[in-house]
Amino acid sequence: MDKILVRGGKKLKGETTVSGAKNAALPAMFASLLTQEENTYSNVPDLMDVRTTKILLAKMGAKIGEGTPLSIHFPIIEVPLVPYDLVSTMRASILALGPLLARSGTAKVSLPGGCAIGARPVNLHIEALAKMGADISLQDGYIVAQAKRLKGANVHFEPVTVTGTENIMMAATLAEGVTLLENAAREPEIIFLAETLKAMGAQISGAGSDRIVIEGVERLGGTHITIIPDRIEAGTLMTAAAITGGEVLVKRCQPEYLTSFSKALQEAGCDIEANNDSILVRAPQTIEAVNIITAPYPGFATDLQAQFMALMCLAQGNAEIIETVFENRFMHVGELIRLGARITVQGHKAMVEGVDHLSGAPVMATDLRASASLVLAALCAKGTTEIARVYHLDRGYEALEKKIAALGADIERVKA
Repeated sequence: MDKILVRGGKKLKGETTVSGAKNAALPAMFASLLTQEENTYSNVPDLMDVRTTKILLAKMGAKIGEGTPLSIHFPIIEVPLVPYDLVSTMRASILALGPLLARSGTAKVSLPGGCAIGARPVNLHIEALAKMGADISLQDGYIVAQAKRLKGANVHFEPVTVTGTENIMMAATLAEGVTLLENAAREPEIIFLAETLKAMGAQISGAGSDRIVIEGVERLGGTHITIIPDRIEAGTLMTAAAITGGEVLVKRCQPEYLTSFSKALQEAGCDIEANNDSILVRAPQTIEAVNIITAPYPGFATDLQAQFMALMCLAQGNAEIIETVFENRFMHVGELIRLGARITVQGHKAMVEGVDHLSGAPVMATDLRASASLVLAALCAKGTTEIARVYHLDRGYEALEKKIAALGADIERVKA
């Protein structure tokens, strides 16, 4: 397996550009299941999860175009099956359930199983589709669903679920009647998916609020869309500037979707200048400790918690980090401690006592965002850090080490 070597101590300076968002691209690709017409996608990031989605869709009968923009054409759904071997590597595969059932009337999708950062059960997806008239059973580890045509229904999510909102919103576009989603997720990626579906002919209102209304239509058509910038990658690059004492202009991002994170960086002492599609980050002389609590959007994103914790390891004072979204998202703590961090964990709370410096050491990534936090910590550590299992990083970041190297970091990928 590939490793990343970082020789820390370099201040990052310059400009960098954010890639397309994984969490927007995947649902939009699964939306291609809803139509017989071709969809094309620009600004699709070259990521492991995107490649896995292409393989999955091709197995179901999609014609996947070569090159860019990416084209996906589903004249016929040949095999309405999502096998375990693909779901086990990418939980987002569950997003095939709603579109498959709505378009073909049948779906067989593997249960996702466990995950390093939490179980994330799909019972909310199943309960919502059952409300919409689907006949659903669990057979040999698979969700087996049948419905001649789904019916509109009132669905209340508790708790808020991003993939649940996406799955049921897609399913409802072809349902008979009106579907109301209450306590719906409000993430920018939800808004983007709604706009994608509307461009295909869907009738959707309220996306971005906690109440989404979908009026089902008989059929959807194809469209061309451009994937929005990845706000999590943008936040990661902003943190890289802060943790190295540097100054970086993060281009092609959407500052309005990073308000909570930018505020936390400002409280830590960073100078933040936001324009229409860019954010300039100037690091402070001294990083101040900041307490954060993760929450669904528009709160502090759980996907930026590990990165912010890496920054707090060098803060003046003590920072309290409370994780409310996933029950096991402190897997990176042990590895940060190997670099010299002082962190104690009690349940959903981590106390970070700032230290003078971190020191390079061999560490191992445990999940996608944990891997990013280790890269950030390594950038400011004294000496060399070797990060193993970086395939996690490749699931959600497009050539992150190259972008950081272009800003002045001493970082390289060592091929297996």
